[in-house]
Amino acid sequence: MASPLIGAFRRSIPESSLYWLVEETSQAVLEANPDLHEVIVWPRNRWQELIRKRRYWTLTRETITFIRDLRNRNFDLVVDAQGLFKSGIWAYLSGAPERVGIGSKEGSQHLMTQVVDRSGASDRISSQYLLLAEALGLDVNDFRMNIPLSEDATKYGNRLASTLDPPYAVFCPFTTRPQKHWPEERWKELLEIFADKMGLAVVLMGGPVDKVASERIMPTETPHWVNLTGRTSLQQAAAVMKQAAVVIGVDTGLTHMGIALDVPTIALFGATAPYLNTEGTSGTVLYHPHECSPCRRNPTCEALFPCMGAISTDEIIRTARTLLRSQ
Repeated sequence: MASPLIGAFRRSIPESSLYWLVEETSQAVLEANPDLHEVIVWPRNRWQELIRKRRYWTLTRETITFIRDLRNRNFDLVVDAQGLFKSGIWAYLSGAPERVGIGSKEGSQHLMTQVVDRSGASDRISSQYLLLAEALGLDVNDFRMNIPLSEDATKYGNRLASTLDPPYAVFCPFTTRPQKHWPEERWKELLEIFADKMGLAVVLMGGPVDKVASERIMPTETPHWVNLTGRTSLQQAAAVMKQAAVVIGVDTGLTHMGIALDVPTIALFGATAPYLNTEGTSGTVLYHPHECSPCRRNPTCEALFPCMGAISTDEIIRTARTLLRSQ
């Protein structure tokens, strides 16, 4: 959702060298972007493994090398788009004389030279990053998410599409918190309706940890049902989604990617409501708040999650048909 900052910087300071520091899991979202000079990867997983193995000397040596490499780039400005301590500390250690954070907390506000208040963010997608760009005086015209695809990923998507009877839908049912889930039995019902009544093949997507749950939703594969859960990289997943007729998912990264790729997308929100306005894209948010919504990480409904249960299969089907007719 922070990716519009790349285009805003490039339009505003076309001669600048732009770098993005990410953890390994996010590298694929950015690695094919031609407006970035380099994607710098913080090897967090490796360092955690060194801690588990008590290889503290190796960790210290690698940390010092990583900080030295950051400082050797002589950054003029570092933007902390996350506003957390784990991101703010790297902004500080980069040695940049100007460090700007959005809504910095967890102590990271003391590591910034400027903090942008995020309380003015609206329900527009990427709105807090828009606030950040405006505070920096950047060109915010066409402030839209962007995930460029690599040539290899595009070829993967083409091969997958050629094995299905187009068009096809992509389902993204999985996320890390149970209060953001839509009931599994409804995903199974939706799968059958799309394949049998709407004439759409269905591709199921998720990460490696979602494989067991995916097999409950799609226990077998057919020419019209394909389970890619845990079998693609993020770039490959994006390439598959790019050619989909519609993407349907809960509040998870893959669903947001559908909107970034400008694919008709239906996002199912309940415990969280990070955005309701997809800003002129073909994305639609289904959200039926209760008195306790959004509860985020503190549900009070004894795991009943009525906010997600209020989204019916029929509502999704009606919304999907409306989006498909508009294409």
